[in-house]
Amino acid sequence: MNATSTISLARISAMDSTQAARLLAGVRHAALAGVHPRVLPRPVIEESWERMKLDGVDPDHDYRSRLLGVEELEKRRRASPLAEIMPVLRDALVSVADAAHHIMVVCDPDGRVLWREGNAPVLRKADSLGFELGADWAESVVGTNGIGTPLVVRRPVHVFSAEHFVETHHAWTCAGAPITDPRDGRLLGVVDISGPLNTMHPATLALVDSVAKLAEARLRETHVTALDRLRSVAAPVLARLTGRALAVDAHGWTAAVTGMPPTDRLALPKAMAAGHMWLPSLGTCTVEPLPGGWLLRVEDDPRPLTATRVILDVSGPRRWSVTVEGDGTGGWTHELSPRHAELLFLLSTHRKGRSASGLADDMFGDPARTVTVRAELSRVRRYLGGLLAHRPYRFPEDVDVMVIMPEHPANLLPHSTAPAVQAARRVPEP
Repeated sequence: MNATSTISLARISAMDSTQAARLLAGVRHAALAGVHPRVLPRPVIEESWERMKLDGVDPDHDYRSRLLGVEELEKRRRASPLAEIMPVLRDALVSVADAAHHIMVVCDPDGRVLWREGNAPVLRKADSLGFELGADWAESVVGTNGIGTPLVVRRPVHVFSAEHFVETHHAWTCAGAPITDPRDGRLLGVVDISGPLNTMHPATLALVDSVAKLAEARLRETHVTALDRLRSVAAPVLARLTGRALAVDAHGWTAAVTGMPPTDRLALPKAMAAGHMWLPSLGTCTVEPLPGGWLLRVEDDPRPLTATRVILDVSGPRRWSVTVEGDGTGGWTHELSPRHAELLFLLSTHRKGRSASGLADDMFGDPARTVTVRAELSRVRRYLGGLLAHRPYRFPEDVDVMVIMPEHPANLLPHSTAPAVQAARRVPEP
């Protein structure tokens, strides 16, 4: 190998586990010592290690946070949509994990271990690592791993031996895939397969990823059934109304509509309540609860929107939001998807505006990918409405745009592979 080669997961998988562990230990040692290694770590691992250095994670000693109590653990289980799909995850993974001397671990979006099943001897070994029910396996707590790292980068990740930032985890291998809610794109958690390093198999990551997608499909089926129920309740209510009205579920998906063109989905704020509410796509609405959703009646003489500030919060590693403040808005807040967080951040850095081709270059390094950019910004306008102008795309000049950044620029939107975001991470701190 030459000095600029990067180790790949395929090459690691083709090696004897002891040989691979020795090679990766050398790569990690060089990276921690600030020495240019003979072989470079995989980019997803190298970026994670850089975050760990900034977060002050100790590479030589593990840190074990307080376990969740039994009551708190059960409360989180009941509140998590992951509970609906546990039968899918068990049927697809537990027997395979047991036979392969692995365990299946399911965590919430905070990295807390909610369920853990599989090979009994491996479960006992996991206990010795603090890999227990209720433990916190967020990346910022225990370093690079197959739970916390997929939560940050929002894609499947396999972490083998010394790719773990903390040395006490080097005898372990783990592959995790994030699970997102198809109803609103919200991150629900991670499903992970873990075991001793000699149990690594190159197909593990593909298996875990496919099962995560299967679980998301089950949530999608459940959602369709719930929308049908809401439609049956809302139809007779809407039939008695005049004017514009529609029934939506808690995620904004439309079940029934009257007096206006149908739309698949509305963007709703985090906090919905009965009364008057301003929505970007409709204006001021009267909101009433329905079983399984909301009845929205569009007011004929809506109060004007006089927004004065847009607050973009991209300070966290896993959750981002946009808040609109001003008369008539009620402090409207919307949680952002990873792609929308990237786009709004980029627009916040170009107050004079950015063309679709410019944003495509910023996002993908390819100015020709304008179709994707325009489609995503069309979705953004569902919740920002006139607060996002176009030709070029921009925030209005009379609106104050405030961006809440992470403490370290290197931690900006860590999931993002957009060239312009990566460049922003490299901006030196003042």
